[in-house]
Amino acid sequence: MSNEENAKPEENVQPQENVTQPVEAATGAVGNMVSSFLSLKESNPKVFFGSLGGVAVLLVLLMTMGGDDGAKPVISGPALKDLAIGQRYVLKSANAYDVAATVRLVATPGTIAAYDDTEEKDRSSVCQHIAQGTPVSVLEFADAYGKQKTYAKVRIEDGDCKGNEAWALAIDVQ
Repeated sequence: MSNEENAKPEENVQPQENVTQPVEAATGAVGNMVSSFLSLKESNPKVFFGSLGGVAVLLVLLMTMGGDDGAKPVISGPALKDLAIGQRYVLKSANAYDVAATVRLVATPGTIAAYDDTEEKDRSSVCQHIAQGTPVSVLEFADAYGKQKTYAKVRIEDGDCKGNEAWALAIDVQ
């Protein structure tokens, strides 16, 4: 058998010309529905505007219905550690992502907000801005703003300021 004999006879495929008929029927049906709905506006306006109001109420209900309350994302932030007097910790700024950021130490608890660090001499004063990671020991606590242990008095255990005592925000002692 030759290749010519093995070849199947070609099938004559005729293109379907009635493909446009279902599309035209669908658009005609939609057009008829819209025109009959709009004719309600003139013939029976109560039904027309009532149906519009019903659709609007359904849309509002669907938009306001929330999901599961347990699926809300949990916002995490810096947590206040349960510090103990006499224990050693390190200074770490809870609000800074920069490793070169420093932790502010002051002589009196509550005066941290009173300082303006825009002056150069204030930024370069000795033992006021301590590098993160500096080991400290907690000596005592001070309450502020209705919260306990808001400030911690610390003694610096390493570096140029070793032995100095000052106050820091307790959240910065970790």
